[in-house]
Amino acid sequence: MSKKVLITGGAGFIGLHLSNFLLNKGYKVDIVDNFARGMDDEELQEVLAKKNSSFFNIDLLDNNMTDKLGDDYSLIFHLGAIIGVSRVLEQPYNVLYDNIRMLGNIIDLARKQSNLSRLFFASTSEVYAGSLKYFDLEIPTPESSPLTITDLSHSRTSYMLSKIYGEALCQKADIPFTLFRPHNIYGPRMGMAHVVPEQLKKAHEANDGDKIEVFSANHTRCFCYIDDAVEMLWRMAERHECRNQTLNLGTQEPEIKIKEVAETCFYVTNKKLKIKEMPASPGSPARRGPDMSETKKLINYESKVSFLDGVSRTYKWYKKNIFDGGRVSAK
Repeated sequence: MSKKVLITGGAGFIGLHLSNFLLNKGYKVDIVDNFARGMDDEELQEVLAKKNSSFFNIDLLDNNMTDKLGDDYSLIFHLGAIIGVSRVLEQPYNVLYDNIRMLGNIIDLARKQSNLSRLFFASTSEVYAGSLKYFDLEIPTPESSPLTITDLSHSRTSYMLSKIYGEALCQKADIPFTLFRPHNIYGPRMGMAHVVPEQLKKAHEANDGDKIEVFSANHTRCFCYIDDAVEMLWRMAERHECRNQTLNLGTQEPEIKIKEVAETCFYVTNKKLKIKEMPASPGSPARRGPDMSETKKLINYESKVSFLDGVSRTYKWYKKNIFDGGRVSAK
């Protein structure tokens, strides 16, 4: 009998890739989204055309609606949340309050399941931001690092705090869980408000010889292609050892400078361009990277897709669908 899976935020970036992956593995997948950010596009319709897929347009803040989803899920992946820097800066109260309300409704649903194997909660690498700012945070960063919150008066604290509080709720809810902290997951259909598609767009639209502005040029990140990320999530779900664990999701090596991201984008777009180094973006940490040793030990997997290959795949999709196709990949 096929395992039945619920994926909230399933029309979003990670959610739809995960839905497609699990359907191809033979799972039954129920996708929940209200299109606050995810898109009702060709990719979603292709996934919904597959056998054993279903879609529910549900506001996760409405407990009456979430309560009707059923009680026969083996896995629940809670990816739905208010995210995005602009939303965090403009609606800090809603980010904090509504993210917790949504999770509370999903926990209520999880408690009603007849045979729940795991609730997966999508946390964030932002949970390490306070420790990085105020203390000597180890990088690559292990999941065991103590967490410290940033100044509560800062709007950006709201998102990070909602995820720290969410992790605590899952741990205290008396249900089986896995908490995962994504680090710079990228790939097709992720929206535009991220460094890889942003730099790809600049390179795509530039002419040979142009100078391209690159902010935080010498800051480093560790990038994980979406195919590797969903493979890791599936392996976490399949392994009992990942039950009640908090795990980083990402790639440990290499650390890549943002200017190297731009140079890779120049290469895959076949443009001869120059970098104009700009100031560091406010609030951007100089380094961020996950220690993936615990995840690797538990799931026996590490990222396979190189950064060059991943950016090439990402550009191929964006060129066809967004840059030349005129579509929108996320709100």
